[in-house]
Amino acid sequence: MYRNEKKIEMGNILDFLERTEERFGYKTAVEDEKLILTYHELVVMAKRIGSAVSRRVEPGRPVPVRMEKSPLTLAVMFGIIYAGCFYVPVNPENPPERQKKIFKVLDARLIITDQDMTLTDGHSDMPGGWSTEENVEVLTAEKLLCEDMDAVDADRLNRIRMESRETDILYALFTSGSTGMPKAVLVSHGAVIRFIGHFTEIFGITEKDVIGNQAPFDFDVSVKDIYSCAVTGATLALIPKEYFSTPPRLLDYLCGKKVTTLIWAVSALTLVSALKGLDYRVPESVNKVLFSGEAMPPKQLRIWQDALPDAAFVNLYGPTEITCNCTYYKIERQFADTEKIPVGRSFPGRKVFLQDENGSKIIIPGKAGEICVAGESLSDGYYKDIERTKERFPMYPVEKGRMERIYLTGDLGYYDAAGEMVFAGRKDFQIKHMGHRIELEEIESAMNASDGINKSCCIFDREKNRILGFYMGEAEPAQVRKMMKEKLPPYMIPAKLRQMSVMPLNKNGKTDRAYFMRMVGEKR
Repeated sequence: MYRNEKKIEMGNILDFLERTEERFGYKTAVEDEKLILTYHELVVMAKRIGSAVSRRVEPGRPVPVRMEKSPLTLAVMFGIIYAGCFYVPVNPENPPERQKKIFKVLDARLIITDQDMTLTDGHSDMPGGWSTEENVEVLTAEKLLCEDMDAVDADRLNRIRMESRETDILYALFTSGSTGMPKAVLVSHGAVIRFIGHFTEIFGITEKDVIGNQAPFDFDVSVKDIYSCAVTGATLALIPKEYFSTPPRLLDYLCGKKVTTLIWAVSALTLVSALKGLDYRVPESVNKVLFSGEAMPPKQLRIWQDALPDAAFVNLYGPTEITCNCTYYKIERQFADTEKIPVGRSFPGRKVFLQDENGSKIIIPGKAGEICVAGESLSDGYYKDIERTKERFPMYPVEKGRMERIYLTGDLGYYDAAGEMVFAGRKDFQIKHMGHRIELEEIESAMNASDGINKSCCIFDREKNRILGFYMGEAEPAQVRKMMKEKLPPYMIPAKLRQMSVMPLNKNGKTDRAYFMRMVGEKR
């Protein structure tokens, strides 16, 4: 199906979901501890929700989904797609201020939530006392499902579908923004279809697989889980997040569900191995372990390899802007603690290369440069941010002088002696921490906006894998931490905060981050 993809119209992701429903209608599509949906039930629920959404929102518009991950949440997301709109997952655990910024960027007409927030005055009470504008409707998934018991407006959905194109936006995921305003990465139907086609074929994912979902739906690791299932007929087992704080409970779940495939963030895998969870029980049904988000420590990987000697292990690399991943490395040996695991080769249809500060390609082993990506499955850029999109997705002479749009990842890499590409950290102040891509400037923006803070600076201590915050002002560290918890998700809160009498400056008059890095190094 995918080898001749350039000769056919990719179409809509729903085409693939419906083909799967025709083949595996009464097979489990998605389940958690509370609900199981077959593919038939998932499609019917999605069409009912899509019918209700389509009466409120015109095609092409964003619809935020402020819900915990669940089978119902997945039905809502597919329902939004049936309505010709694109879904935007919003984690309810995000601080109210961050949620407010997200909703401001989207300017949505409808917000779907798992809590009834509609008040008698027609407004909607959102977290933190913020009320939506009059033209924004906030509804639960249950209300949308029950709105019309005749269920599906087939004519309306068919008209929308006839007008759909592979270039239509499928979803938007928010990442950290250096100005303090989160930015939404737009990804099209065609980008996902192409990527998932390669992904499932290369790694042998079929209807026989059970994929154990670790990532929340607002994290792009989950995109691989969701659409690998939708395309192949595999079963998606949603793992409750609290299980990851109790490895025995997590491993009992994996064994009980007979999970075959883990597509997890590195931090989730290392949590299990570091806490000796695999000494308690080995999930012997697991035959594929694919990881991404940050560098995998070889010591932790070896624990998994020893526990699952027959499983395939794969290192994946790529930011949200290129649709999940652009390279993969199949691991066929055990690595020593001092070795770095390569990011490997590019997926079909993509070109991944290094360039220096002058924009010239790097081919010399050991020389670091920025990782750049061209070819299929690049995102459409950032929602309502033309300037940032032009900056990060410039035109570039890729082949024989032919200009092509590329994505500048901001990541550094180099080729090792074997010619394999190796990740070498961030080019700027964007970091990868706990599986999340974070702009340190966004943390600083939140600190600077807090009472009693005059100026701040954050650094990332890579050796100890922690964020450190420094600030000038009269506020005590405990006060600052409390204020930041109201504005930022937990993974963005500095592990340590230090009050400074002065903020050191470099020769350009900017905050001297190198000073703080040296200071941290001296204290080790």
